[in-house]
Amino acid sequence: MEPNSNFTENQLLLSSAQLQEQLDQQKALASVIVRIRESLDLETIFQTTVTQVRQLLNADRVAVFQFDHEKDWEGEFVSEDVALGWDSALAIKVYDHCFGEQFASSYQQGRVQAVADIYKAGLSDCHVAFLRKFQVQANLVVPLSRQKELWGLLCIHQCSEARDWKESEIEFIRQIADHLVVAIQQAQHLHEVQLQAAELAQAAQRDQVIARIVDEIRSPLDIETIFKTTTQEIRQLLQADRVAIFSFNADWSGNFVAESFAESWTPLVGIEPAMSTTGYAYADTYLQQTQGGRYANNQTFTVNDIYQAGLTNCHVTLLEQFQAKAFATAPILQGDKLWGVIAAYQNSSPRQWQSYEVESLSKIGTQIGVAVRHHKLLTYAQYQAEQQKTLTSVISRIRESLDLDTIFQTTVTEARKMLQADRVAVFRFDPQKDWEGEFISEDVVAECSSVIAEKVYDYCFGENFAHLYAQGRVNAIADIYQENFPGCYIQILEKFQVRANLIAPLLKKGELWGLLCIHQCNAPRQWQPSEIEFASQIAEQLGVALKQDSYLKQVQMQVVQLAEATEREKAMERQELLAATIDKIRQSLDIKTIFRTTTHAVRELLEVERVAIYRFNSDWSGKFVADSFKDGWKPVLQAQPMIIIETFEDTDDDNELPRNETFVPIREGEKLWGLLVAYQNSQPRYWKEEEINLLAQVGVQLGIAIQQAELLEQTKRQTLELTQALQELKQTQTRLIQGEKMAGLGQLLAGVAHEINNPVSFIFGNLIHLNEYTQELLNVVKLYRQNSSVLPTVQQQIDKTDLDFLIEDLPKTLDSMKIGTERICEIVLSLRNFSRTDEAELKPVDIHEGLDSTLLILGHRLKNNNERPAIQIVKEYANLGLLECYPAQLNQVFMNLLSNSIDALEEKFKTIQQRYLNLSQRCPKIPLTIWISTQAVNNQIVIRITDNGLGIPEEVRSHIFDPFFTTKAPGKGTGLGLSISHQIIVEKHHGQIKCSSKPGEGTEFLIEIPTDN
Repeated sequence: MEPNSNFTENQLLLSSAQLQEQLDQQKALASVIVRIRESLDLETIFQTTVTQVRQLLNADRVAVFQFDHEKDWEGEFVSEDVALGWDSALAIKVYDHCFGEQFASSYQQGRVQAVADIYKAGLSDCHVAFLRKFQVQANLVVPLSRQKELWGLLCIHQCSEARDWKESEIEFIRQIADHLVVAIQQAQHLHEVQLQAAELAQAAQRDQVIARIVDEIRSPLDIETIFKTTTQEIRQLLQADRVAIFSFNADWSGNFVAESFAESWTPLVGIEPAMSTTGYAYADTYLQQTQGGRYANNQTFTVNDIYQAGLTNCHVTLLEQFQAKAFATAPILQGDKLWGVIAAYQNSSPRQWQSYEVESLSKIGTQIGVAVRHHKLLTYAQYQAEQQKTLTSVISRIRESLDLDTIFQTTVTEARKMLQADRVAVFRFDPQKDWEGEFISEDVVAECSSVIAEKVYDYCFGENFAHLYAQGRVNAIADIYQENFPGCYIQILEKFQVRANLIAPLLKKGELWGLLCIHQCNAPRQWQPSEIEFASQIAEQLGVALKQDSYLKQVQMQVVQLAEATEREKAMERQELLAATIDKIRQSLDIKTIFRTTTHAVRELLEVERVAIYRFNSDWSGKFVADSFKDGWKPVLQAQPMIIIETFEDTDDDNELPRNETFVPIREGEKLWGLLVAYQNSQPRYWKEEEINLLAQVGVQLGIAIQQAELLEQTKRQTLELTQALQELKQTQTRLIQGEKMAGLGQLLAGVAHEINNPVSFIFGNLIHLNEYTQELLNVVKLYRQNSSVLPTVQQQIDKTDLDFLIEDLPKTLDSMKIGTERICEIVLSLRNFSRTDEAELKPVDIHEGLDSTLLILGHRLKNNNERPAIQIVKEYANLGLLECYPAQLNQVFMNLLSNSIDALEEKFKTIQQRYLNLSQRCPKIPLTIWISTQAVNNQIVIRITDNGLGIPEEVRSHIFDPFFTTKAPGKGTGLGLSISHQIIVEKHHGQIKCSSKPGEGTEFLIEIPTDN
């Protein structure tokens, strides 16, 4: 019993030891799992695991081996725990060529390798040598697989001696490996999340930078500041060596206008490149030949390495001037026009440009284009504002000064400063000589010589230009050598160093007094319409000043006469008061304001109780239009008495008698406009001669002011009329062009029909004879066959040619040719009916022929094609008589309406088909139909053309007959078809054309033409 007892005790001790070992393993496994869950750092997890496992298994080395997937089963130990006395395997690159052949597939299937003794396990010599390198005598290897891919190995090495691995140890290591795989996957997911977070952060940062740049571009900064800020921000965002903005010239060369670059790189802005047709500029032959190339199509261009991108040698040479090795470019579009390019350069080395970088560059390019366009509009608006400001200033100076020399000098100075010209001068003709004169005032740059007091006589002037300038014509010459001028005229201009000039006439009372000359001396100059209009307005104001000067001289003469007859002191006082009144008159062009100011000033000046202005009608009746009166008196504007002007026309010798009123005439030029009346109502008054003269002078100034106001009003009316006439002229011109096109089309169709008709008539006429001849030949052949004396050779030839078939088929062939010829004749007739080139006048015709001819011409559009099924035409023709009309023009209306209906049906089919494609559903059959009906109603022919398209919205339908109105894409319609159709029906045929439509149901055009045209 004792041996059994000892055996049982040993078993219990062994079981207790195994349980303790399993318990330790579970504790170690739990500890490793806790460490794995506590940390997301893979290195920490690996180090904790190998340390715990080595201590638990009492092994010499535990290590984690990771494969390099870029290489063939090569890798390295990334973590280990090794006992003292044994070498470390960390950071040793390992490549076992036996591995792939013997173990890779097994490990990929999850197999565990347990080797008790490497010298007895039957391993290959290369594998044993490999393990011996790491002092291994026994090893336990468990694969670490991530998503069915072999990531690495968990290796347990026994270096001191051989070792039999227990099943529990193998299972323990397998569990450890499973949890390590989970940790590896978690770390990989964490790494991917961190990368995504970093990318999102970078994207957010880029968006913030771009938004900041866009805000700065949109802020009201000058364009240079916008360029500078943008290039700096983009270079920092892209981390590029240089970001630059390139602007194109007219010949597609260009210059850099802004840049931001890192230190040690040379600048591109401000350096002098090669000479081009527009000055010193960079020239890219590809861009010049293609007029902007890909950039004009709003495409970006990236090159990662200029030497590997297949660029031309000249292109590479140009980029080497920029020190670039890689670049990314995006267009800058000003509306639809290519303005320039924004480019990012990498100078230090090649660079792989990312799509988001190119997209950011493209976005900024778009915003810069908007900024450039706004800058151009703002600059033009400022220029116009400066023109108006200068014009207003000149007008104010003219009104402020009565001295012509001062007015002229002020005008030429302001005008040259505004126009940036080399010389602005006033030339005056000598009325005593034949078109001889001299320059009397000028403002000139230092580089050009003065022309003051230069006597000029141009015998060419009177012959070529005098009558044109007398009519108020402005002459703008961009280059005197490019115009067909007489040599004598060019010699005079060369004398004054003139290369381009702008001449506006100065008219005084309808006569040519002189010229306002604007000279460009250093180069040709293309004068802008706004500059020509500005010069014309300045000249017109100078003409007013000349008139004012003339009237002023008259007033001055009157003042002198008054001063000789009265005391000097009173005359001077009166003159000062008169000048103040005149100045008040000149301060406004509003006639009511002038009247109100004048009557009040004269009443105070003469110290009377009332001053009024009376205006005559055409029948010499009249009414008071303004008055100023003392308190206590009633206005006379309501009372309109008839003033008898005979007493005014006759010489009045009763001035020495006291009267209640006195009056002077107000003349608008040579016409008597009205009267300026002064009243003393309380008692009669002796009116002094100086008072009457003063009142007369005010009347003269009132006449000038009225004339100026009338001229201003007339100018406004003429401007409005000219604007309307220009618009009508444009519309008429476009309609005439369209009519010429249709007339040309009609002539072409008529010519084609005529040319086809001749040979077809010849063929059709000969087919009859051919049919008869053929029938006779066939009868002869039949008769010949019936003869019993047919030669054998003839019989053989008959059998060989299948004569029976020929006899049967030949008449059918002739019938087919006849049918085809008749069809061609019908087509020719339809073309002639449509064109009707010989029917430009009213003529009775069958409108059904015109409709059918139009349908025949549009037949190719009605047939089915690759994009849609055929369009069905439903005709409902009534029995109509002949309609007297313009056939060719009416056919043009039918063509326009039917073409629009076909366009509408094609758009409907495309829209519905796309809708079902987006829903991934099968598109049902879509009916496409045009109905054409005619009927006679109340002495009118009514034609209806209806389609079942998508219809027309009301906001579009109300404008469809307006000229140039179209909803089609650019290039597909002029907006004139329906406008011309409306004109043909309404104006030519005195009828009506109406359009009714319901969105989604279709559109109907109704034409009504009276039969008594």
